[in-house]
Amino acid sequence: MSKCLITGVAGFIGSHLAEKLIADGITVVGIDSFTSYYDPALKKQNLAKLLNEPNFTFWEADLLEVNLSLLLKDIGFCFHLAGEPGVRLSWGHSFQDYLDRNVLTTQVMLEALKETGIQKFVYASSSSVYGTCALPMSEAVLPRPISPYGVTKLAAEQICQAYRENYQIPYVALRYFTVYGPRQRPDMAFSKIIRCLMEETEFTIYGDGQQTRDFTYVDDIVEATIAAARSNASGEVINVGGGCQASLFEAISILQKITGKELKIKYLEGQKGDPINTRADLTKASRLLNY
Repeated sequence: MSKCLITGVAGFIGSHLAEKLIADGITVVGIDSFTSYYDPALKKQNLAKLLNEPNFTFWEADLLEVNLSLLLKDIGFCFHLAGEPGVRLSWGHSFQDYLDRNVLTTQVMLEALKETGIQKFVYASSSSVYGTCALPMSEAVLPRPISPYGVTKLAAEQICQAYRENYQIPYVALRYFTVYGPRQRPDMAFSKIIRCLMEETEFTIYGDGQQTRDFTYVDDIVEATIAAARSNASGEVINVGGGCQASLFEAISILQKITGKELKIKYLEGQKGDPINTRADLTKASRLLNY
């Protein structure tokens, strides 16, 4: 694999992806703007190991402001992981951030890639594009997102397809399902649960705790993301899930056993835009990515 660009390289998944590519002997350019969605100091910690790697170059810049011609020079593969995460904050006045960081940055990247001869553009999408639908969630189902966040992720997928149809940019959009693992964001459920257990503080459950997710370990996400770049797939959307469905209560039970502590729980009404259940149909990922 030739020289790679990772956008959002200081994030949870981006930093793991960069470390794996570097370990495989691949030259990586990473860019991140350290947005304030969560503490930028945590993102800088994610980069600590990478900054000592001779095959890694880091740009601290906003994709909407950087000189993309310079950034994309000699890049063969682009992993576009930068974006504004989270369903709950996408409502209301924050929506502009989601439009800028999920939709506009994708369009700007693709526009800059038109004449570069890029070998593959891998876009990090989300299971949130599905909304509420029958399980397991299949790529053949018409996506109907129920949150502004999901709408922006689906819009970016469609932009990828438009640039493939009109400018022959080869892309794969990967619909990630609830990723967890080391360095996960502090606002994610597992991080919050562990913190509340260790600090003996109250954890808020939105709903009844029976909601389920297809939890996916970050190493599996990285494996599938690299496989998508190396595959012959183009113009495809592909689910990447963990292959199992577990409730929030089941996850809490496991973490209580590990820590030997009991979680204090506060219940609030379910959050708008959060699907009750998710589970990925991995048939396509198995066929195209050997996942």
